[in-house]
Amino acid sequence: MQRSLLCLALLVAASAVAQNPAPAKAPMNGYSPDVKLPRIPDPYAGKPKVLFVADTHTGNQIAHDAVSHAMAAMEEVARKAGIVVYLRTDSDWVSGEETYGKNDYAMGGKKAAKGRSLKDFDAVVFYTNGETEMTDAQKQALLAYVRGGKGFVGIHTATATMYKFPEYGDMIGAYFDNHPWGIIPAKIKVERPDFPGMEGFVANPNVTEEFYEMMAPYDRSKVDVLARIDPASLDLNHPNLHRTDADFPIAWIRNYGTGRVFYSSLGHPDAAWDDPRVTTMYLDAIRWAVGLIQYPVKPHPIPAN
Repeated sequence: MQRSLLCLALLVAASAVAQNPAPAKAPMNGYSPDVKLPRIPDPYAGKPKVLFVADTHTGNQIAHDAVSHAMAAMEEVARKAGIVVYLRTDSDWVSGEETYGKNDYAMGGKKAAKGRSLKDFDAVVFYTNGETEMTDAQKQALLAYVRGGKGFVGIHTATATMYKFPEYGDMIGAYFDNHPWGIIPAKIKVERPDFPGMEGFVANPNVTEEFYEMMAPYDRSKVDVLARIDPASLDLNHPNLHRTDADFPIAWIRNYGTGRVFYSSLGHPDAAWDDPRVTTMYLDAIRWAVGLIQYPVKPHPIPAN
């Protein structure tokens, strides 16, 4: 009798569960991984898009605090010019493949949310330092991206990046060798006064900066130097100076495949990013890199004057 009553009770309980199943586990943050979300309209449709990578964590950790101000300043001036800048302190989006976030618990522990990749951008800006943690695939994707017709703008320590990947040095046009004088005032000689963004240095050539000397693969037959340091304003007998040709470029352009590459060593001091000559130069560099400005690359020797 007791066994019959127990079986009856179990049958009643099973029937109740079947009629009233336990509620499904609530998705985290209100998202269900099994429901496709509607595509979000692009609020920047029709505008040039630039990926600004400010990843210095494999390089000097305290010497380039101005990178934060550089990002903020360039995002502001670019937005006013109708160019959208995406700011990143990692290099994850420097990728030829689709990217996804990491540990995206909002998606219920399933596939993480989709990110961006190089295909979403018209140009890339590097204010980087050190070897980076980019994979070989990412490095090759960057070269293919520029070679295939996109733009690249390097700021200051972008030439102190990826020394162990010489193809990158070939793409950007040089590697940083030294800054023997530290931060000093000097004069700029503009070699291409008609390149947009150079007019500020024509009007006022006096600049206080951490001036660089470059090393191979720097070659004037392969880059079009826009401006250089006036050697008369430098100590050419400094014991840490390596170059003997008095050629100290501070900005150049070059073609890489069908892509457009701009580099300038300006931008070390925080105050540089409050100087409209600097922000205008980099803004016009971006405009040239994305194809809004047309200017031919014309490598040349040091002008006689």
